[in-house]
Amino acid sequence: MYHKPVLLNESIEGLNINPNGIYFDVTFGGGGHSKEILKNLSEKGRLYAIDRDPDAHENTIKDKRFTLIYGNFRYIKNYIEFYKLESIDGILADFGVSSHQFDISDRGFSFRLGGNLDMRMNPEQTTKASDILNKYSDEDLYKIFRTYCDIHNPGKLVKSIIEYRQQKDFEDIESFIELIKPVMPYQREIKYQAQVFQALRIEVNDEINSLNEFLDSIPYLLTIGGRLSAISYHSLEDKPVKNLIKTGNTRGELQKDFYGQTNLPLKAINRKIIIPNEKEINENPRAKSAKLRIAEKI
Repeated sequence: MYHKPVLLNESIEGLNINPNGIYFDVTFGGGGHSKEILKNLSEKGRLYAIDRDPDAHENTIKDKRFTLIYGNFRYIKNYIEFYKLESIDGILADFGVSSHQFDISDRGFSFRLGGNLDMRMNPEQTTKASDILNKYSDEDLYKIFRTYCDIHNPGKLVKSIIEYRQQKDFEDIESFIELIKPVMPYQREIKYQAQVFQALRIEVNDEINSLNEFLDSIPYLLTIGGRLSAISYHSLEDKPVKNLIKTGNTRGELQKDFYGQTNLPLKAINRKIIIPNEKEINENPRAKSAKLRIAEKI
């Protein structure tokens, strides 16, 4: 299976689908969420999906109500304008990396499989993980590992990287893992590697800027009563979603008008974060850290 959809029933139910409505699945992947949305649409309903990974487009769905867009969800406003859609009734987003991307060694997402230091979600872009390790300044590297993961010694890690590349360029995962072994905390090696790879992946794909740009456009795209169903996997993803729902923007800055009143564009549907149950986690361990937030345009 390309990718097992996480929190499938909960995220679809959260959309409160109007059978005749227009919906976006902005992280198509294996198409699991999209197929479920289509089951709830009438012949008049429409579903648009987005993915920047060409591998995901091999999973396209043959349905006259469905359109798969090759691109980045940060540009959802442009796609809505291109297809002349005035507003949309719901958006589903699953921000996790697909199982397929992790399980294909050539993609370089997994520290367990070896291969090239790649990590590009869109193979057509130029910057790879190896380019970051070989070319970024020590200050920029420190910022990445300080900001995008929760390791306690980013300075030591960066120092090791700088010393290594003075002799040889980074190319493969195995060499990189061997280099950083001395700075890994005892009995936490696996978690440390996962965090370092997460930070590199986020930088390669400009994930945080893409996420914030996408989320900040949501209040202007949804029709009244339209919903956002968003699944995140770590705090860097979940926090801006939470901020958007609470304040209307990803920065968490509550905006007030001249009279000191707040006009929030969204309201939370679930006051408590929805997480996978034990059965789902047992069947799909990668769902363990998933968190679902649902919001409605008011």
